[in-house]
Amino acid sequence: MQSHLNDRITRVGPGTPCGELLRRYWQPAALLDEFDPRFDPRMAGRPLKAVRLLGQDLVLFRDADGRWGLLDRDCPHRGADLAFARHEGDRIRCPFHGWAFDAEGRCLETPAEPSINGVGSTLCQRVRQRRYPTQVVAGVVWAWLGPEGQEPPALPALDAFVAPASHAFAFKGQWHCNWLQAVEVGIDPAHPSFLHRMLDDDPGADAYGRQFRSASVGDVDGQRWPMTRVMRERCSPEIRHEAVMPEISPGLTRITTLRLIDERHTHVRVTNSLFPQTFVIPLSDTLTITQWHVPVDDTHTYWYSFFTSFGAPLDHETMRAQRLPHLHLPDYVPRHGRHDDWGFSPEEQRTRTFLGLGEDDINRHDQWAVESMGPIQDRTREHLGTSDKVIMANRRMLLAAIDAVQAGGTPPMALDAAAAAALTGPATIDCIAPAQGWEAHWAAKARALREAAPWLAAPSPAAAAPA
Repeated sequence: MQSHLNDRITRVGPGTPCGELLRRYWQPAALLDEFDPRFDPRMAGRPLKAVRLLGQDLVLFRDADGRWGLLDRDCPHRGADLAFARHEGDRIRCPFHGWAFDAEGRCLETPAEPSINGVGSTLCQRVRQRRYPTQVVAGVVWAWLGPEGQEPPALPALDAFVAPASHAFAFKGQWHCNWLQAVEVGIDPAHPSFLHRMLDDDPGADAYGRQFRSASVGDVDGQRWPMTRVMRERCSPEIRHEAVMPEISPGLTRITTLRLIDERHTHVRVTNSLFPQTFVIPLSDTLTITQWHVPVDDTHTYWYSFFTSFGAPLDHETMRAQRLPHLHLPDYVPRHGRHDDWGFSPEEQRTRTFLGLGEDDINRHDQWAVESMGPIQDRTREHLGTSDKVIMANRRMLLAAIDAVQAGGTPPMALDAAAAAALTGPATIDCIAPAQGWEAHWAAKARALREAAPWLAAPSPAAAAPA
């Protein structure tokens, strides 16, 4: 890839082509957990925090009536930092000269301004701090940083967004890399056979991060085929990709990865790419992950994972307890990284895992892959192969979408309310299927999963078998 094209698809600040594209979508700004005093005691008396999103510095707060305010971080008076503002219930107040703002960005007071002939100053009536729309969905505060006055799109009715709180859980973490690196590792179907390869099939504990260790996808002719064996022994899969519900938008892509077991059986893994920065994957027989990759700036990214259960309710406390030890709060920064070689163990690499970065948190495997490329991958030096077909297709869509926005058009997945309501699902699966007729087999299993879900009355259109 040419250098100028790499810049075009990675730089996200205000005014950049890719930044203008990403501002056409709702972006996760914070977990609701970040305002819970159990995890950040400062929030007990002052629910306000600095947020950096798409290269912009903002301040996010909740007022005494529960309203959310997301404002530019620099005070419109003389630019002091509103991350240090006093929280006064229905307003925040800049400590520099006492200017006060509500959640809508209205300036309520400029107390240092003098009265003239007994009439108070009207300066505050002519001042407004830029305020960005917010909404709370699936345990996350979302922000829209698009052009002021433009109607935001609607979030699609993904399972992750419509599942009740009892069957949903949201978490996040930060990576020191560009957003597109994070997206591309998730939509790469070939990498689990290497990056997440286990050198034996010991099931171990059914613990956090052990997706490719503890899961078993079934038996074939009396032989056990856990995911570890499938990924290790069938490392050159057939990869297919196709648009799902293109009549709504071209931005939802089904990725089907086939690993032939023998002449009568194949392993089928169905995942999804949701343009521009999301993928949906199976975690277990009843659990999926919808992962959103949010640029902090050009060289830092937050991943937001939305866990959705189609079976039993989720134990939120246990899921937090499994994940929090791997991160530093309040910013959700990983404990391992380049500073300690991501915890690399040559001995483990020889005896337990292909990578040598532990097996209890495969998220760290992905972290190493994307961070080791550098803060912004130099794509002029890469050599793509057939197994990278999904990566190449996604880049073409990304460049076309950037061009569309530059020309005043609407990019994929910037949906109106009707289209968003119709875009449901999408279906994911890990299963062993007949080598002939695998399409009908996986689709039937996906429909059965949804039909058994206590909170879903019917299967989604996206779960239907491909035409």
